[in-house]
Amino acid sequence: MSEALSINSWTWIFVGATFSLYLYIAWRSRVRSTGEFYVAGRGVPAPANGMATAADWMSAASFIGMAGSISTMGYAGGVYLMGWTGGYVLLALLLAPFLRKSGRYTVPEFVGDRYESNVARGVAIVCAIFVSFTYVAGQMRGVGVVFSRFLEVDINVGILIGMAIVFIYATLGGMKGITYTQVAQYWVLITAFLIPAIAISIKLTGTPLPQVGLGSTLKESLVDGESGIYLLDKLNSIQEALGFGSYTEAFVGNWDKWNVFFVALALMAGTAGLPHVIVRFYTVKNIGAARWSAFWALLFISLLYLTAPATGAFARYYMIETLNGATREDLPSWYVKWEKTGLVAWLDDGDGKVVYSKGADNEIFNRGAAGDSFNSIRERHALWVGSKGAQGEDGRIELAKHAKTAGPDKDIIVLATPEMAELANWIIAFMAAGGLAAALSTASGLLLVISSSVSHDLYGRIINPEAPDSKKLLIGRTTIGLAVVVAGVLGINPPGFVSEVVAFAFGLAASSFFPALVLGIFSRRVGAIPAISGMLVGIGFTGFYIIGVQFLGMEKWTFGLFEQGINPQGIGSLGMILNFAVTLVLARFCAAAGPRAQQLIDTIREPEGVGPAVDIEQAMDH
Repeated sequence: MSEALSINSWTWIFVGATFSLYLYIAWRSRVRSTGEFYVAGRGVPAPANGMATAADWMSAASFIGMAGSISTMGYAGGVYLMGWTGGYVLLALLLAPFLRKSGRYTVPEFVGDRYESNVARGVAIVCAIFVSFTYVAGQMRGVGVVFSRFLEVDINVGILIGMAIVFIYATLGGMKGITYTQVAQYWVLITAFLIPAIAISIKLTGTPLPQVGLGSTLKESLVDGESGIYLLDKLNSIQEALGFGSYTEAFVGNWDKWNVFFVALALMAGTAGLPHVIVRFYTVKNIGAARWSAFWALLFISLLYLTAPATGAFARYYMIETLNGATREDLPSWYVKWEKTGLVAWLDDGDGKVVYSKGADNEIFNRGAAGDSFNSIRERHALWVGSKGAQGEDGRIELAKHAKTAGPDKDIIVLATPEMAELANWIIAFMAAGGLAAALSTASGLLLVISSSVSHDLYGRIINPEAPDSKKLLIGRTTIGLAVVVAGVLGINPPGFVSEVVAFAFGLAASSFFPALVLGIFSRRVGAIPAISGMLVGIGFTGFYIIGVQFLGMEKWTFGLFEQGINPQGIGSLGMILNFAVTLVLARFCAAAGPRAQQLIDTIREPEGVGPAVDIEQAMDH
């Protein structure tokens, strides 16, 4: 029965069913007050909030990008896994309980009240919007990738469909609707991720646990009857034969030990400063529930994160085995289908055989540089075929300068793996539904952060503090609509692949929010001027470097530590250090926190059950 339906048919079934479920939940959860719109009325049970947090956290970067990065980068790709996991623990233990006890709705609101400054609140609003828009660009990109392949529509059309769905359930239900929609999205995405991983592990090694299969031996039928050949050993030998280096080698290329350290640190600190993750801890009843939410979320997150390295290795094995050396007649079906998206291109040198290797001989590229169409790459290749050898220059070297990167686009690798392994059509289609759930769940949370920053923090706390709830809700919903449009534009013209774009957002959060939140909770000495200066210096420095390297052709800085320069994904660590340094130095010369801020610090740092309870409404009004 399953093979009687095409992948496209199964995809429409799964996507239609899941989208209908999301919209139904949003309709049932529609809200009429700001408390429900921003923090779901603070009544979400801890297990449900844990699932919603996990879905919010496991974005397209985790579902699509992380395993794709591990697949292409090998051991070094684990930097994303380590940074994001460590950062979540840091957030749960260091910040979340204190922020929940503060009684504030948003991060900018806490910053404004803690530092007793609307200027600090305004800077935090700008930082929140900047970080969220950078992050949401990666999610919209993931939506477009899924739609472009599995529904066979243009990638930009796919982004537009995703925008419409997010807009409907985010504006209807606010945080309440988003929370319960994310509970459903969690089960869709985790099931869609685990089923192919388990099936492939059995197919390659006979082991149903992918984590065990990663370190197991391949079936003898896959290695010409030889026995005892481990999957990772096989990958190492294949990679080295193609010039890529060992798959399990710790530090390769521009991923030296310092870059790995700085990127991991930026991801950790950025996680602890991400507004859309922090706000999830405001939706529960009390601090105890916030702590249990963190436990449940980490448990649910671990199911995907502990499986991603195996999925990445399986994908790498199948991609090379099915692609390299193939001829025109026996190109794998997965490649033929994904080629239509423009995210992978075979630029044959005329011998009719695919060459996938490191260096000038490589014939596999993804789409060209920003603004280049798939056809323009083919046109350049046609010109090279007609004039190859002219002046003794290998045209493939020139082509590599224009192509975005060697090899297929990293964002297709996880989604294409079930097809590479020739799994059932329904599994391949279900993977698409999971990818959409991951991208949409995080996108909705990010859009709510942008909405709350404008309607609650900017309009409700600065411009018109006396505004009624109905006015704030109208502005909040209007802001979501405008934010969806901007997010779509960024998704259509992303500054990089999904994990890379999301890493930029983490760096921006690390350099702006993390020091302000940590010092705001644990230092009585820091006042408004040092905090504002630190945030501006941190995000300004980090944003300048990312934009300069990614868009303006600026050379990477070495600082005497990095052989090939520090990666833009890791510059947030230096931005964070600058933020801390500026804040702490200025704190010695500027006024300390005022009495109301001191009282807030005392309140949030008292053990639960000690001292007066926080009056949320009073906290909102003062």
